[in-house]
Amino acid sequence: MIGNVTAEDKPASVLSAASPPAEAVASAALAPAAAPVAGNGWWIALGLAGVVSVAAITLALLGQQRIKSLEQELVRRQQDSQGQAIEAHAMAKQAQEAARAAESKVGLLEARVAETVLQRSQLEDLIQQLSRSRDENVLADVDAAVRVAVQQSAITGSAEPLVSALRQAEERLARMNQPRLERVRRSLARDLDRVRAVALTDLASLTIKIDEAVRTVDELPLVSQPERRAAAARPAASASDGAAPGPGAWLPWLQERWAAIGSRIWVEVRSLVRVTQIDKPEAMLVAPDQAWFLRENLKLRLLNARLSLLSRQFDIAQADLREAQAVLERYFDRNARRVALTIDLVRQVTGQSRQLNVPRPDETLAALAAAQAGR
Repeated sequence: MIGNVTAEDKPASVLSAASPPAEAVASAALAPAAAPVAGNGWWIALGLAGVVSVAAITLALLGQQRIKSLEQELVRRQQDSQGQAIEAHAMAKQAQEAARAAESKVGLLEARVAETVLQRSQLEDLIQQLSRSRDENVLADVDAAVRVAVQQSAITGSAEPLVSALRQAEERLARMNQPRLERVRRSLARDLDRVRAVALTDLASLTIKIDEAVRTVDELPLVSQPERRAAAARPAASASDGAAPGPGAWLPWLQERWAAIGSRIWVEVRSLVRVTQIDKPEAMLVAPDQAWFLRENLKLRLLNARLSLLSRQFDIAQADLREAQAVLERYFDRNARRVALTIDLVRQVTGQSRQLNVPRPDETLAALAAAQAGR
């Protein structure tokens, strides 16, 4: 405290000034008690050392036990870690094996996928080649058919083979329905319309007409040998023909009978004598034995014209038909109905027997060539 000033609190000068009497007093006071205090300190120090030793030993034992437990725990954990490491190693090995198997499977799948893609591309190429080859075959067939039809039309002089070939080609291409063949179809349609527009010569009907004319030649009357005509109008028999007249009617009945007999006699006389105007006198000079040669010559002319029509030689056929028409008009009786019909028949055949110019399907052939070239 403030009031209690100890020796330690005093300054050193003060202490040094008063030190001789204080040291003397302290040494005198403490001299008898110094020996017992020193003995107790040694025992206390020994006790403290023992306690410390016991504590140290205890702590050492506890530390050793703890270290052993830690060592055991470490050994256990190390064993567990080794087991887990072994298990992890086994699992890693299995995973590696699974990965290798999966990798091999993936490689196999990739190889199969690549093979499938290759096969698909090859199949598509094959299909395209087949489709292309089929189209090319169809185009080649159509081209050959059209060219053969053109030759047939040129030989026969008829447009029917070409019309049939173009129509069949158009139907065949329509069934295929290929866009790249649309140009060929349009060309076929235009050529078909152009060929159909040409008037066709019906040779069958013409040959039938010529056969009919040949058949009637033997029945036609010549100018030098006119046919005998029956009476144009014969007076009708009265109701009293063959019946006895009544009383008072003899005179009219006799007049009527004489008139009928006179009319019949006049008709017979007119049939014996005929006055005809002859423009060409040589027609009257044909003897009866020459009439047969004339008719046969006319038949030969008509048959030659028929053969010329069948062989498509229209110029020769028209020349023969004109000669036959001239013979009919010169040597046969044109006033007879059968002669007039025969002359008209021959004139019709002459007018219809003309050369037919069949148009060539050049547009179709050009379109087929372009399609075959791939343009």
